[in-house]
Amino acid sequence: MHARQEPGPRLLRLATAQSDVVTSAQALGLGLSRHALGRLVDQERWQRLAPGLYVTHNAAVGWEALAWGGVLLGGPAARLGPTASAHAHGLLDDEPEPLDVLVPHGSPARSRLRWRFVHERPGARDPRCTGSPPRLLVPETVLDLCEGATARQVEDWVTKSVQRRLTTPQHLERALGRRSRHSRRTLLAELLVDVAEGAESPLELRYLRDVERRHGLPRGRRQRRTATPGIRDVLYRDFGVVVELDGKLGHEGVGRFRDMSRDNAALMEQLLTLRYGFGDVAGRSCAVAAEVAQLLAWRGWPGPFAPCATCQPSSR
Repeated sequence: MHARQEPGPRLLRLATAQSDVVTSAQALGLGLSRHALGRLVDQERWQRLAPGLYVTHNAAVGWEALAWGGVLLGGPAARLGPTASAHAHGLLDDEPEPLDVLVPHGSPARSRLRWRFVHERPGARDPRCTGSPPRLLVPETVLDLCEGATARQVEDWVTKSVQRRLTTPQHLERALGRRSRHSRRTLLAELLVDVAEGAESPLELRYLRDVERRHGLPRGRRQRRTATPGIRDVLYRDFGVVVELDGKLGHEGVGRFRDMSRDNAALMEQLLTLRYGFGDVAGRSCAVAAEVAQLLAWRGWPGPFAPCATCQPSSR
C-alpha cells in the first residue's frame, strides 16, 4: 500500500507566493500526482477555482487570490488590467467585479464569470509590470482609466493618484509622451501642468483656474507643510494670506477643531486665513476671487485685480 502523497515544500512555497493559488500544471510539475490533486479536492482540503486552477485551502477566497487566479489563467505574459491594477495599487477603493486581466494579442484566454480577459494591442502601453500579482505601472494604470473618461473623471484619477503619492505629474507626462495615441491627450497635458503646480484635488484645480488665474491674482504656493502638523492648500507668503479649500460640505467634530487649530496656528504666524468649500469655488468663483484680492490688497498686494468676462459689477 502506497503512502498518501502530500504537497511538497516547494509547491507550498509557490502557493504562498501566489496568494494560495496554483495551476494544475504547477502542481504536477512540482511532483504532485493527479490522483493526489483530486484527493485534496475531494477531502475539501483544497478547492477548484476554475478548470486547472486550485486554491490550497477551503476557506473564503479573497480578491488577491482571484487576481492571482486571473493572471495564472491568462498565461505567462498576463497582468492585471487597468481597473484591477488601480485597486491593487490603492488608487481604487472598491474591488472591481469582474476582475480585468490583460493578455497578449492572440492568447486563447476567454472571459468567464469572475474574470474579464482583454487582449492587448502590441505597443499600446509600457510592457513593464510591477507588484505581485503582476500589474500595470501606476502611470499606465491612470492613463488607461482616463481613456474615454469624462473631464471630471480624468481630473479625479490624475489628482487622486498624485495626492495619494502613487505617482508624480512628471511620470504621468512621460508615460503620456510614450503613447502614440490617447483620446484625452490634450486635456491630460493641460491638467498635468496644473497638478505639477501643486493642485492635488478637483477643487484645488478649480481654484487655480477659475479664481486665481482667471482674475489675475498672484500665484500662490500650494501644499506647503507647516511647522505644526498639516498642509496649507494655498499660501500667499509675501502677503501673509492663506486660502484653505475643503471639498466637503462642512466639518463637524474632530474635523472642525482641526480646522480651528490650523487657523489659530496660521494667525500665530501673522497669516490670515480664508476658507472656501466646493460650492463657493464652483458656484461663485468671481466673488471668491474678489474677496481674496481684497484681503491681498489690504496686506500689500499692488494688483491689479482683473475681472473676468462673467464678473458681476459687485465683483469688479
